[in-house]
Amino acid sequence: MTTFAYTALDPAGKKRSGFVEAADQDQAIAKIVAEGRFVVDIRPQGRTVEHKDHAPGRGGKINKADIALFTRRLADLSSAGLPLDRGLQVVAEQSESARLTQIAEEALEDVRSGLSVSQALSKHPKVFNEVYTQTLRAGEASGQFPEVATRLAEFQETEVARRSQIVSALIYPGVLTFTAVMVVVFLLTFVVPRLSGVFEDLGDDLPASTKILLATTGFLTENALLVLLGMAGTVVLYRIWSATEPGAMARDRFIMKLPAAGPVIAKAIVSRFARVLGTLVYGGVPILEALQIAGMSAGNRLFKVTSEKVAQDVREGRPIAEAMRDSGGFPPVLVHMVAIGEETGDLPKMLGRVSDSLDFEVDNGMRRLTALVEPTILLTMGVFVGFVVLSVVLPIFQAQDLVK
Repeated sequence: MTTFAYTALDPAGKKRSGFVEAADQDQAIAKIVAEGRFVVDIRPQGRTVEHKDHAPGRGGKINKADIALFTRRLADLSSAGLPLDRGLQVVAEQSESARLTQIAEEALEDVRSGLSVSQALSKHPKVFNEVYTQTLRAGEASGQFPEVATRLAEFQETEVARRSQIVSALIYPGVLTFTAVMVVVFLLTFVVPRLSGVFEDLGDDLPASTKILLATTGFLTENALLVLLGMAGTVVLYRIWSATEPGAMARDRFIMKLPAAGPVIAKAIVSRFARVLGTLVYGGVPILEALQIAGMSAGNRLFKVTSEKVAQDVREGRPIAEAMRDSGGFPPVLVHMVAIGEETGDLPKMLGRVSDSLDFEVDNGMRRLTALVEPTILLTMGVFVGFVVLSVVLPIFQAQDLVK
């Protein structure tokens, strides 16, 4: 079956546009005419529905920006009054991601077979996470799908903008770090080994810094394979360890306590938690479920455990703000704003304000960290290069003194 986009005149003479599925164009025209409309224009739109899993070019990675754009288009179309199946069809045709187009077409088939949009999208958990599908499910249940989808789109756009800011802030320090590492590797594996023969004649009269440099260089050149295997093994062991519950807890605890960077990371985690929780509550997700999902989405195992404890306390009848305060894992500003939200009945709004405030602090913290990291890398590289130069020059001066 092929989808055709058409423009037709209804019995009153007004132009109407829409989509129809048919085996060919003649059958599509026949269907439209049977509805009492006169076809003005018709053309194939998108791709055939059958065998799409084997269609060429249907791979590729789906990034956060693709999903945010998908959600924004779906929200705008539903807000304009377009039925959800038609909205999915239009979004599938407009998507720049071949893989996302395939998923949208599969979801369209599921919706037309009787599933809800959230159920259809939940079949692809690697693309649409639990926050996404639960929020849409709550919007469908409350009859506020356009409003909830719009809120979800705003949340995702904010996440994409935040990720973009972080990546942009880390580009220059990353380039500096890579350059510094390459300079070190070049000096230790290429320059110094070629100078080592010059210093052999001096024997034990070499300065201590030169002996250290030559010993380090000799070890690296003679055991290069072992060093590489050791580094690879360390990475593998770290990933295995961090995948365990104790390992993940220790890793996240260490990250939260990092000097300078720890407070910024903690604020970013709390900001994401507040924004996810506000989005879920606005969509109508029950508060206990919303707390657990927000904790899982925060990206920190410690925060996940704390959120589960808060959810348990709320289940026993305690106010959210009181449970957050007693847990000790939430900043006072979040606790106070949640208390105000509970009192006024506008918890999503208060959570949004907290998230915006914390985002501002994270931005400032990132700028300060970037300003601190750049000179630190340059200074470290300068010290090492200076050490190498000094270790090479000192024996030369020492040899000149012996000649004199």
